[in-house]
Order: sequence, then C-alpha cells, then structure tokens
Amino acid sequence: MAKSLEQMQEEIDIWAHQFEKPYFSPLSMVATMAEELGEVARVVNIIYGDKNKKDSETLKSLEEELGDLMFTIICLANEEDISLSNAHELKLSKLYGRDNNRFNKAKK
Repeated sequence: MAKSLEQMQEEIDIWAHQFEKPYFSPLSMVATMAEELGEVARVVNIIYGDKNKKDSETLKSLEEELGDLMFTIICLANEEDISLSNAHELKLSKLYGRDNNRFNKAKK
C-alpha cells in the first residue's frame, strides 16, 4: 500500500529529529534540490538523450534520483511547516480553475 504525503512527511520528520539539528537551512536545502535535480536530468539524458549510457545507469537509477529529490523536497516542507498535501491541493485548484482551458484537450 502506498504511503500518503502526510505519512512520508511524518516518517522523515521522525527520522530527522533524532539529530541535534534535524534539517539544514532552507537555502542549503534548495541548493541540494538543485544538485538532485541535476542528477535526475543526467540520468534522463543518459536514458533518453544523446549522452552515452554506463551499464549501471538505468530506469532504476532514475527512480533512485527521483527519490533523492523527493526526500529533499519533503525536508524543506517539514522545516517550513508546509503540508505537501495542501500544496498539492493549491496546485490542483489552479489547474482546474485558472489553467483549465490553457491547453488543448485530448479528443475522446
């Protein structure tokens, strides 16, 4: 069974609070996110782009890199006391409201 965003945030928060300083500063976490996104981009370029692939770089690597990026996003949200579920709902309200007719829809 898949974990909810709330469960993931709580699990990481419990883990992080075993340390004296549970989270890095927001600025450091954003820099880490940029690093992790670069690693996601590198793997995608290897799998789908023109970059030569190493034997160890597969879709499994992409899964791992996305997990690293997601962990960092959750850490930043936890440090800033932001519910990612609420952030998701805010985004959906924009998509279904303001952006509802922004893109051509598939024909059924």
